[in-house]
Amino acid sequence: MIAPEVPTGVSGFTLRFAKESDVPTIHRLIVGLADYEKLRHEVVATPGVLQESLFGDAPSAEVILGIHAGETVAMAIFFHNFSTFLGRRGLYLEDLFVVPEARGRGFGGAMLGFLAELAVERGCGRFEWSVLDWNRSAIDFYEKLGARPNEGWLGYRLTGAPLSELAERSRRRRG
Repeated sequence: MIAPEVPTGVSGFTLRFAKESDVPTIHRLIVGLADYEKLRHEVVATPGVLQESLFGDAPSAEVILGIHAGETVAMAIFFHNFSTFLGRRGLYLEDLFVVPEARGRGFGGAMLGFLAELAVERGCGRFEWSVLDWNRSAIDFYEKLGARPNEGWLGYRLTGAPLSELAERSRRRRG
């Protein structure tokens, strides 16, 4: 098992799994990510929602925090998915965020490396994530690590009213 706080090989940068007391910090970093991605208007998660989703009876995801000089400067939120073709679970990185003033120091790469270690340790068959098509610096960074886009695959999402409407149509069909 990986230790609770892990040195990364990057000077003064350590990683650790988030605790319940970290919820306000996680929320702050999520808002920072949304600001960076120009999607702040989509953030509806509150500290209370995060508390339940991440630390309640059935946690939906895990969070790794990156610490430098006593400050939390990075986070990775991830969960397990399943590959029917591999017959094994995978690790899906929902979000990786390094605060702007801490970028360019190797923190993001250290976090991805740690998550790759975790995926291997947990017997995962793959490690996946998505990136916005306009985020050229992130795309270049990921490709430098050896990651490649899933050619031929498009991501789809139902959320808000369309999700509710499909669920309601399904309920009505079943009578």
